Parts: sequence; structure tokens; C-alpha cells
Amino acid sequence: MVRHLGSGGAAAAPPVGGRELAPPRSEEEEDAGGAGQHPPCQAGAMEAAGAQEPGGGGCSCCSGSSRPRCRLPWARKTPGTKKKFTCPGLGLFYTILSAFLFSVASLFLKKIEDVHSVEISAFRCVFQMAFVLPGLIYYKTGFLGPKGKRVFLFFRGFLGSGAMILLYYAFQVMPLADATVITFSSPVFTSLLAWIFLKETYSLWDLLFTLFTITGVVLIARPPFLFGSNIIGIEGSYTNHLKGTIAAVISAVSTASTFVILRKMGKSVHYFLSIWYYAVIGLIVCIVALFVIDEWTLPYCGTDRFLLILIGLLGLGGQIFLTKALQIEKAGPVAIMKTMDVVFAFILQILFLNHLPTWWTVGGALCVVASSSGTAIRKWQQNSKKAKENEI
Repeated sequence: MVRHLGSGGAAAAPPVGGRELAPPRSEEEEDAGGAGQHPPCQAGAMEAAGAQEPGGGGCSCCSGSSRPRCRLPWARKTPGTKKKFTCPGLGLFYTILSAFLFSVASLFLKKIEDVHSVEISAFRCVFQMAFVLPGLIYYKTGFLGPKGKRVFLFFRGFLGSGAMILLYYAFQVMPLADATVITFSSPVFTSLLAWIFLKETYSLWDLLFTLFTITGVVLIARPPFLFGSNIIGIEGSYTNHLKGTIAAVISAVSTASTFVILRKMGKSVHYFLSIWYYAVIGLIVCIVALFVIDEWTLPYCGTDRFLLILIGLLGLGGQIFLTKALQIEKAGPVAIMKTMDVVFAFILQILFLNHLPTWWTVGGALCVVASSSGTAIRKWQQNSKKAKENEI
């Protein structure tokens, strides 16, 4: 039997299982966190003998330490266990970038002349199909989806594409900021529809947020029976302004309906399939609508054609960055940061369209943004509370 002598001459512990134990580390060495030299162990001999430590936790000389320091194969970290580096705030940056891309696409939409909103929507659908198709092939998701989910996918595509067409129409006939603010009310309608169809909780706070949203929409629409016949700060006639307001409200409700459908489907359907249905059904709806209203015309100038391509690319980029943001960041902060849509809309409208918003529009925007942000914060708090209760 071989004995190791410590600094005080004390005998080391006897070998266990034919192996010799290294002398225990002093308290100063342990507190230093590995700053001192690790005492030599029998790693080489054991590795040569092909010995393996039960459980793969490390050699006996490190058994008393919280961090193994020897280089045995079983003490090394297995590949893939290292925590991935995440940049703080990256998800929120993606959200802001998505909002900016969507806002610029809306600005280009205002710049296009003599092209109907339905035709612009058709071009957007074509671009989405072209970019989503390789993803469907790569992930082998198929083109129809699970049998039990195809009805939901159909209505998701129909309502989503309808929301896009109505939103583009609203952008064309009313100020950019007004249309953006109204469509931003979709989270409030989502809570209401989720209460009706999914039996989710609908509190007094949700009712208050809904009333605030309706107030904001009224301030933007400014109906003559409340504000008189002399309406300022609108584009064109009040009839078009009212049509745009109605289209924006229906677009917000349709968007909220797609959110409810996506919640119903859960994670059982790949998000590429959801976008695929959105693009295919949207293209079919656009083609049928264009034949009915007889508005199919190619843009006359090269600038409009170039802007159409940019609208498709920017819209796709905005969706990609928004999806990435939701993958790495909680939904609550993302929903709050999406208020930048409204900020960018006001800035672009002032800088490039020379259209100053009225105080009525600003007041309506504050009501809608406060309601949407409040709804997002409450939903975030409720989900966090449920997650903590499940952990307990």
C-alpha cells in the first residue's frame, strides 16, 4: 500500500477499488476557484487501463470539488451541452427592424399610382410563395398539412389574405398613420374573440382596453354626426376616408381571427405551412377579385414595377424578422415593441408624404397604442404566472 503524505504529515485515505486517491485540496485552493495548480492524479494510468468512472462524473480526485479539473474523457463536457450565447435584446431589435420594414413597404404602397390594392396583394402573395416553397421542400412538411388541421389552415389563409387586401386598400385611401393605428388594434380584438371561441378569460381590464380602442378609432374616423361636416386632415373625400376606416377595422378583426386560429392549431402545424396557405389562398382570392372588378393592369412605369418588387421583399423580410423575434423573445415584450409601427408611420408620413397628422389622430393613436400595450402586458403577466405555478 502506498501512502501520500500531506503538508502536515497525515496519511492519505486508503485506495478505493484499487485506485489511489490524491491528497485533499486545502480550503484556500478550493476558495481560489482553481487558481492554484491541480495536484497530479492518476489520469494517465486509468486512461491507459481503459477504466471508466461510474456515471461519467469524473475521477476520484475531483469527487469533492464542484468543478472537475482533470482531463479524463468522462470529465469532459459532452458536445452540445454548452449553453448557446444569446445577445440581450436581439429579439426586440428584430421586432423594431420588422416594424421598420413593414412601414417602408406601406410608404412605397402610397407612392404607387394607378395600381389597385388587390393587384398589389397578388404580387405580395407571389413573392411569399416563391420564398416559402423551398422551405416546405426542405422540411418535408407537404403542401396540405395534417388532415385534422386543413380547415383551420384554410380559414387562416382566407382571413389573413383578406386582412392584407383590406389593409392595402386602407393605405391607399386614407393617411398612412391613420390606417396603421387602426390596424394596430388587433390585439384587443384578439382577446375578445379568444373569449368567445376559445373560452379564455375576459376581464374588466380587457373590456376597458376594448372601449379605449373604440374611442381611438372614433377619434381617427371623426364621423360627421360627432365632429361636424368640416373634417380636416384627411386625404381626398370623407367618403373614401370612411371606407378606408371600415376596411382597416375589418382588417384588424380578420388579423385577430387568424391569431385565434393559430392558437387553436397550436404547434402541431409548421409555420411554413401557415404562410403557404396564406399566400396560395390569397393569390386565388386576388385573381378572382381582379376579374370581378376588372382592375388587372400592369404598372405603366418602371418605378412602380420596382416598388412592387420592393413591397414584396420588404413584406417578406418583415415577416421573417417578426418570426425570429417571437422565437427568441417572449410575446409580451415583442407586442409592446411593435408599437414602433405607429411611430415609424408618423415619421414617414411627415418626412416623405408632407402630411402632418391632426391632434385627433394623435389622440386616437395614444388610445389604441395604450390599449394594445395594456392587453399585451396583461397577457404576458398571466402567462408568466401560469409558468411559475407549473414549475411549483
